[in-house]
Amino acid sequence: MDHDERVTADGSQTEESSLDDSSSPNLLSRILVTWIELTVVAITGGLAGASIGGPVGFILSLATTLLTVAIVFHNVNELVKEWLRFGQGA
Repeated sequence: MDHDERVTADGSQTEESSLDDSSSPNLLSRILVTWIELTVVAITGGLAGASIGGPVGFILSLATTLLTVAIVFHNVNELVKEWLRFGQGA
């Protein structure tokens, strides 16, 4: 197994490799995408639930909550997949 000189003995990246390494997972962009998706879903679901009201509005609020959880799980899954690809050197 080849040793990557950009990785220190404890497994962390050196400063030079963390600055401009385009192959490493980009946490900040994933966080930004997640927040945008959550904001759009929450505002849309909140407006739809409030405008309809009653039991249907409550069901829309529950569906919005489930969708936000799904968005978080999806984005965490994508980030983990990127880290695994990065760890395998692909």
